[in-house]
Parts: sequence; C-alpha cells; structure tokens
Amino acid sequence: MPLSVIGAGFGRTGTMSIKKALEQLGLGPCHHMEEVIKNPQQLPFWQNAAAGEPVNWDEVFKGYNCSVDWPSGHYWKELAAFYPAAKIVLSVRSPERWWDSYSGTIQKLLEMKDEIPEEYPRAVLTMADELITQQTFGGCVDRESVLAAFQNRIDEVKRVIPESRLLVFEVTQGWAPLCDFLGVPVPEGDFPRCNGKVEFWDVFSGGAKA
Repeated sequence: MPLSVIGAGFGRTGTMSIKKALEQLGLGPCHHMEEVIKNPQQLPFWQNAAAGEPVNWDEVFKGYNCSVDWPSGHYWKELAAFYPAAKIVLSVRSPERWWDSYSGTIQKLLEMKDEIPEEYPRAVLTMADELITQQTFGGCVDRESVLAAFQNRIDEVKRVIPESRLLVFEVTQGWAPLCDFLGVPVPEGDFPRCNGKVEFWDVFSGGAKA
C-alpha cells in the first residue's frame, strides 16, 4: 500500500510520539528507526539507499502506511515524489531543545557505534551514521554546523512542498492541528508523549546505554 503520510523532520523532534499518534488514528503501521532496529530484513534496504543504489520504495514500505524519523525522513523529497498523494508532516522543535536532545542521544550513540559488540546493532548504527553524520551534516558534528543543517531542512521542506500538502507540527500542539490536517476526528485522551532520553536508550537494541 502506498504511504499516506511522510515525516520530513529530523529524529528527536517528537517522531516516536507522532508514530504512536498516527497509529492511534488508524493510519499505521508507521515506519520509524525502531522498525529497522527490530526487523533485520529492513536493514539492507537502507544500506543500499545510503550507498546511492536504486531502491524499490514499495518494497521497503510493504506493510506500512506512513513513515517518520530517520532513516525514511532522510529521503523525504524522493518519497514525496514517489507517493504524490501522501501528506507531508514536518516535525519541528525549538533548535536549542532539539540540540540538547539530539546531542545527548543519537549523536552520542553514533559516536560509540564501534564500541558495540553485537553485529546487527553496529550495522544499523553504521548505516545511520552515513545518513545522518555524513550525508546530512557533512561530517561536521559541532553544534553550529548541526543546527544549521536542522534549519536548512526546515527551510527546504517549506520551499519544496506546497502549503496544501504540508503540516509544520510540534508535538506540544497536541491532536488538533494533526487531525485537522489529516481530516480525521480528534480522539479522546492526551496526545502520546514518549521516547524521552531514558526511553531512547532502552529502545536501541533492547538497552544499549550511554
């Protein structure tokens, strides 16, 4: 089935909460880096994509209805073109708060990838490092360079995607803007809030720790 929603934001912008929200709205399953961590059959797709090889996106997302987070978010432009009916959600966050979260989780994990003894988690991190550290940040991981790339992504998505197809969304806004954008009723209960720093370390391979 084609993707109906494509996330264009960086990891640590509430992507796990958005994944849970989309699934609660009946739009799942939703692809997220967690899916690559849990499903070894996913990794070759993303290794090939990272190497610049042709990818069959329908095969990659077989069984999924939407996507958020890295690695899929790295290919937001390609996916938006491949699935022209999909709506694009650009998850955003205060740059300072995002940097504090990113540098204390994903960046730290990527920096320690070679120390992880298990082959599969290490392979996932090697793929992620290529997409994030190298291709997104150009190998520059200092605060200024990373925050510049963060803002550049936001600016580019806004420039490329028509307003009618795009929602710029902060999870602190809750259900209303997301549901209005997707044309679905607002559910009962609070918007999902998950994957804080402690949860992040528990998710990766069942407990790789800082």
